[in-house]
Amino acid sequence: MKIKNTLIIIAMSIIGLTSCNSDNNQNPFLSDNDTYHEAPAFDKIKNEHYLPAFIEGMKQHKAEIEAICNNTETPTFDNTIWAYDKSGELLGKVSGVFFNMMECMNSDEIQAIAEEVLPQLTAHGDDIAMNPVLFEKIKYVYDHRAEMNLDDQQNRVVEKYYNDFIRSGAGLNEENQAKLREINEKLSILSLQFGNNLLKENSNFKLVIDNEADLAGLPQSSIDAAAEQATKDGMEGKWVFTLSKPSLIPFLTYSDNSMLREKMYNAYYNRGDNNNEYDNKAIIKEMLALRLQKAQLFGFDNYANYVLDVNMAKNAATVDKFLGEIFYSANELAKKERHEMQNLGSGDAHAEPIEIERSDWWYFAEKLRKAKYDFDENQIRPYLSLDNVRNGMFMAANKLYGITFEKRTDIPVYYAGVETFEVKDNDGSILGLLYLDYYPRDSKSSGAWCTSFREGGYDINGVWQPALIQLVMNFTPASGDTPALLDWDETETMWHEFGHSLHAFFSKGKYSRTCGNVPHDYVELPSQIMENWAGEPEVIRMYAKHYQTGEVMPDSLINKIENSALFNQGFNTTELIAASILDMKYHELTDIDEINNLDVDEFESNQMTAIGLIHQIQPRYRSTNFAHVFSGGYSAGYYAYTWAEVLDKDAFNYIKTSGDLFNPELAKSFRINCLQECGNDEGMVQYKKFRGQEPDIEPYLKARGLK
Repeated sequence: MKIKNTLIIIAMSIIGLTSCNSDNNQNPFLSDNDTYHEAPAFDKIKNEHYLPAFIEGMKQHKAEIEAICNNTETPTFDNTIWAYDKSGELLGKVSGVFFNMMECMNSDEIQAIAEEVLPQLTAHGDDIAMNPVLFEKIKYVYDHRAEMNLDDQQNRVVEKYYNDFIRSGAGLNEENQAKLREINEKLSILSLQFGNNLLKENSNFKLVIDNEADLAGLPQSSIDAAAEQATKDGMEGKWVFTLSKPSLIPFLTYSDNSMLREKMYNAYYNRGDNNNEYDNKAIIKEMLALRLQKAQLFGFDNYANYVLDVNMAKNAATVDKFLGEIFYSANELAKKERHEMQNLGSGDAHAEPIEIERSDWWYFAEKLRKAKYDFDENQIRPYLSLDNVRNGMFMAANKLYGITFEKRTDIPVYYAGVETFEVKDNDGSILGLLYLDYYPRDSKSSGAWCTSFREGGYDINGVWQPALIQLVMNFTPASGDTPALLDWDETETMWHEFGHSLHAFFSKGKYSRTCGNVPHDYVELPSQIMENWAGEPEVIRMYAKHYQTGEVMPDSLINKIENSALFNQGFNTTELIAASILDMKYHELTDIDEINNLDVDEFESNQMTAIGLIHQIQPRYRSTNFAHVFSGGYSAGYYAYTWAEVLDKDAFNYIKTSGDLFNPELAKSFRINCLQECGNDEGMVQYKKFRGQEPDIEPYLKARGLK
């Protein structure tokens, strides 16, 4: 991969700085950390500290692996599996900070460090995964596990690690291991490049308005935010709209100017597809070819089946059937929604329906919602201040699980405005720290996510280390004297990511490999289930209070939220499933030559035509900006959101029909079986321990308006 000259210079300057700074006591990663719960010392960490910390981390990890390999005693669970499970602590600490900063505090310097260290990390990982001595020791324990008097969890850890090594190339011959190493290195760099290109595309586009008439229809909060953005960009007296969701979605929803709506829409959906230096089409083709080659090394006909072999779904055929059945119903519902909007848009019951374009959907959908439900999103915003929404989810978690959240101002943070909370269990013990990063900035990736600076777990000495969890959002910021007021989608997003954090805080287990570790298509269950509580009238009354008067949201508005819950679900479900299908179709390709000759835009168009996707809807992410798949961990896995939604809707319905939204017995069972001990067995086994049966799809279909 070619690196820009400017980045090479930066990387060289960093290397020069770090080579001179040989005193480990000056590096926060390599010296004693006296911060609370050993949280990252963001007040001391500088970019120059990362490379030497990575190098030292790999050095220590390599020494730990060599100690296992050089041990002349017969391999046992303790001297092999336990020792391996607890190795790499320093490397994990550095990675946990750096790669999260790359997502939310990116810069040319950070990108240069990533391009420097990623190949080294990939090679380091491959060296371990393909270490023949280490594998033989793990294989020995695996082969003799029945004779070692292991408990159930020890057996599970042994089996998981053995399978991990097989899937990572330990069983391949030397020639194929060499091929796999090359593939892994290339994929790591391409994934980084895809994400960097998308970050550039996100930040490079700005819609500048200098005619006040072009603001017609927009809510005052959007206008004020655009004016503040213009001032920030040195364009006082104008209005600047960006591709961040808090700027983009209100513009598409409320702007009366169809030409400007189309301009914003195209800028967003065409990211990475502009035939410029940030174009992602060639990267996609190369990644698809490499992924297929990787799958073929392991005897799979396509990459999807390689990925799904360890998921709940098990194979591509199961996922295709699952998605296909949902898509048909969702697409038919979307057609009905389109028909309603076309008739509404004509303004005359006797006139010909208007033709709605893709960039018109949000605009006319909002008008239809007003007409059908007398519901305007801006009616509820004053009751959904960010602080109220956050406090509401804390209260809900307290009522469900008895946990508490105490704001801390003595924890170093990486950016002004990031909040930290200490999380305590119902017995007063520490679960960890929660970092909340709310608002967009140019250095930050779009979207919302939950991650960790350190996962909770036991160290090599059996000492518990509390989890250090980060929630990152891109919400509508405060404007003037008005605090940050969220829309309903942002409210649900916050509760969603918070659900991931509860999974992280509650996961309890002795072994890193299984503590909280679940199949990819289970991961969204803990997050999505929290969205259900967010929308319950009983819960809304707990947190939705007017930011000026303190008045609880009136029942009339709560009823409108309830009544409109199924509104636009055809669109929402269709675009989600279409993206999931597109992901699968890419990763079900079986011919390298076909991939090499692929026209990415044409392939995407053909696949969407083949399933009958209506013209007015595109997949939620087009290929060239599908970060989940090409720079995240969701390749052949985007279906997981829907798969897990079947679980979460069934689980919540089970709790709700008990007659108590906060049923203590069921909450305890869900926490233990689906969050705390979720890694103790296969995903469906753990779910059935809570539910008593496999999930019923009916609650999902009803929640999506498909039945």
